[in-house]
Amino acid sequence: MEQKTKKSPDGIKPIKTYQIILPVLLGIIVVAGLFLKEFDTSVFTTFSFSFRKILFLFLALLVIIFIRDGSLMWRFRILTDHSISWRQAFNIHILSEFTSAITPTSVGGSSLVIYFLIKEGVSSGRSTTIMFVNLFLDELFFIVACPVLFLIFPINKMFPPSVHLVSTVGYVFAGLYIFILIWTLILFVGIFIRPDWIKAILLWIFNLPILKRWRKNMENMTDDLICASQDIKNRSFGFWLKLCSITATIWISRFLIVNLIFAAFVPVSNHLLVFARQVVLWILMIAMPTPGGSGISEYAFKEYFSDLFLLGSVILIVIVIWRFVSFYLYLLLGVLILPRWFQRVIKKSDIK
Repeated sequence: MEQKTKKSPDGIKPIKTYQIILPVLLGIIVVAGLFLKEFDTSVFTTFSFSFRKILFLFLALLVIIFIRDGSLMWRFRILTDHSISWRQAFNIHILSEFTSAITPTSVGGSSLVIYFLIKEGVSSGRSTTIMFVNLFLDELFFIVACPVLFLIFPINKMFPPSVHLVSTVGYVFAGLYIFILIWTLILFVGIFIRPDWIKAILLWIFNLPILKRWRKNMENMTDDLICASQDIKNRSFGFWLKLCSITATIWISRFLIVNLIFAAFVPVSNHLLVFARQVVLWILMIAMPTPGGSGISEYAFKEYFSDLFLLGSVILIVIVIWRFVSFYLYLLLGVLILPRWFQRVIKKSDIK
């Protein structure tokens, strides 16, 4: 059964219903299981929405809409030299978040950003460059943030005793950090030093029999990629400083949302520690095989932050709110936007 959207003229398959239902179902099953295990009737019989809760939850919503999402859209506009409108940037952002939510975290949905950008009128080469630049900037944030946070907090604070197999989790984190470091170095070389290496790798991939019929298109795209890369790497220091600042704002605001949700329900003595643990948790989520990290993310979040809560039931409420604003919200928006967006890009193709 497929979602009722027209097939893209480029052969992109429609999103299937199970791809949307599966992450939602996994999340519900895990949260329901945690509720059964941690259920405390006293929490729910005395629960009420106070001014404090409403204030901090409202602030979290403002941060996610105006700071995080706004910064992501602004970054797209800067990298396209403002050739796309705010509405187009909004569509690209929401659709990329949506595809990331329905694909395994270990795979990611960022590659489809190229398709979304092309359909909004950005050249194929620049679209590819933008994808790589976004990846580079995001990974660079973690490369810098992790050592700083580990200098501030000891390992036993970053990996709380409540986490099972702490030493194993530490080794996994170290391995993933090294992987990100190597991947960031590869992106740096590909974008700023030898973009022709990216061209050679892509052409080698498209020389495979199953992809060979698209090789000519890939040759044109990689030629544009090299031109776009030359343009990007010759930008001023101020241009890159602005992009790095926006990227830092994107990630800081993403993690600040959890701090605000925490503040709505419990007094937190060290908000910087909450922030630091989120950085660690996000890197660990890279290896999660489920769509959008569904199921595993909820369980890992509880394990990582349960020592900050006196009652286990309270953290479950926090988990539900956190996953809604950071995950389910984009699933819902994607479902609403995708059909109309496909219809619009198909009409554009028909006119051409």
